[in-house]
Amino acid sequence: MLSRSLMQPPPDETRRDAAENAQWSRPECQVWTGTLLLGTCLLYCARVTMPVCTVAMSQDFGWNKKEAGIVLSSFFWGYCLTQVVGGHLGDRIGGEKVILLSASTWGSITMATPLLAHLGSAHLVSMVFSRVLIGLLQGVYFPALTSLLSQRVRESERAFTYSTVGAGSQFGTLVTGVVGSLLLDWCGWQSVFYFSGGLTLLWVCYVYRYLLNEKDLILALGVLAQGLPVARPSKVPWRQLFRKPSVWAAVCSQLSSACSFFILLSWLPTFFKETFPHSKGWVFNVVPWLVAIPASLFSGFLSDHLISQGYGTITVRKSMQVMGLGLSSVFALCLGHTSSFLKAVVFASASIGLQTFNHSGISVNIQDLAPSCAGFLFGVANTAGALAGVVGVCLGGYLIEATGSWTCVFNLVAVISNLGLGTFLVFGQAQRVDLSPAHEDL
Repeated sequence: MLSRSLMQPPPDETRRDAAENAQWSRPECQVWTGTLLLGTCLLYCARVTMPVCTVAMSQDFGWNKKEAGIVLSSFFWGYCLTQVVGGHLGDRIGGEKVILLSASTWGSITMATPLLAHLGSAHLVSMVFSRVLIGLLQGVYFPALTSLLSQRVRESERAFTYSTVGAGSQFGTLVTGVVGSLLLDWCGWQSVFYFSGGLTLLWVCYVYRYLLNEKDLILALGVLAQGLPVARPSKVPWRQLFRKPSVWAAVCSQLSSACSFFILLSWLPTFFKETFPHSKGWVFNVVPWLVAIPASLFSGFLSDHLISQGYGTITVRKSMQVMGLGLSSVFALCLGHTSSFLKAVVFASASIGLQTFNHSGISVNIQDLAPSCAGFLFGVANTAGALAGVVGVCLGGYLIEATGSWTCVFNLVAVISNLGLGTFLVFGQAQRVDLSPAHEDL
């Protein structure tokens, strides 16, 4: 018995071996990276459709700033409720299955939004309801994505892969900014919802037909319907996990980055429309996100390159966060103190572009800390960010209505960003915390 037990590998080594066997080959990784990049793009196409259409819908339905803020923030009411669930399901049944099932539903609801808006006279209620539903369904996406990439992508390639897939958020916002602005002028706000929802459903059909095993998907649906566990209970010591300062530093930093991004994402179109009423919508809806795409790719390449050159992982992650939270907040502050349209576009582009460095900082740091349960941990962190986003977007609308000035909104972004940055610089680490105490230092 003793000799047999000595020959058996420790549980943590077995877990590592199983993870290595599940990793994608390079061709598979390339195909899935491109597919998930497009999926993230469509996620944001659906997400930012409402901010792009808010001004036109407010005119049609008579919403004031507070009511528009309620509609914009209602997305995050649902978004914050399914983060942990999405991460847990991704860790259990596979992130790709969770993503496909949620995308098929949020695409359908996005296409149906114009119909819901005209079902009755309670336009505000119906729009809040649809945005909550979309938030619930999109809330599972990034935790499931984090779980998927932590299990299938080599550690040395995670930053570039995640930043490439994450660039879809800027690309999707860019697509909706360009095409949405044109459709808004030519065909009305309803056409923007049809466009983003329809493309999402086409992507779902492609993934289902060419990339997923139909039997595995049916099994996953059956498991979800019956509410049965898919795998043996997790042996991760949760109490030990959340006693680590590095875990809380990651949560706080993710909270700050998500909240800051959500505030800018929700209010920038209205800021430009009201501050510069004679400017072209396609300019301010396109240029910042056009800058953000190469910035996101560059941040991933730079991060992986620095680590391959021998720089410490946590040093690189913190450097990315200095750019993503610290420097980006400086340009956000500048937005509140300029009356030049050109300067405002430059400042917005710099702020949004630099925020993409978070993909190679805190987003990958969560995978550094706990690759075996990265989906769950990212879900916890993003739940905090979504809750802060609800408060931040609503508070932004209240501050604009109360003061008549946009400066306070950008000051709010700067304060939130730098609080998260300071916490991560002091307490952030890259050492794994999901291993048993006996193996933490191996």
